[in-house]
Formats: sequence, C-alpha cells, structure tokens
Amino acid sequence: MMNCMNMMSGMGGMMMLAMGVQWLLAVVLAVLGIAALVKYLRTPSR
Repeated sequence: MMNCMNMMSGMGGMMMLAMGVQWLLAVVLAVLGIAALVKYLRTPSR
C-alpha cells in the first residue's frame, strides 16, 4: 500500500484483486446492514 506507484505500474492483477476485495467487503456490509434493518423493523417493539 505504501508504494502505490510501483504497484500500479507492475502488478495490475494485485490492484484488481484489492479492488475486488473492497467491493466484496462493501457488498457484505450492505447486505448485513439491510438484514439488520429488516430485522429491527420487523420486531414488534410497540
């Protein structure tokens, strides 16, 4: 991560892998957030 220019010029696959991991993490967090929200809204709290 520190030598970003080196990574960009030499290892495009590594960068794409990092991007894929970031997207996967974002999707997982979104799904978990939506699931938690649905669970919270469906709970009869009143």
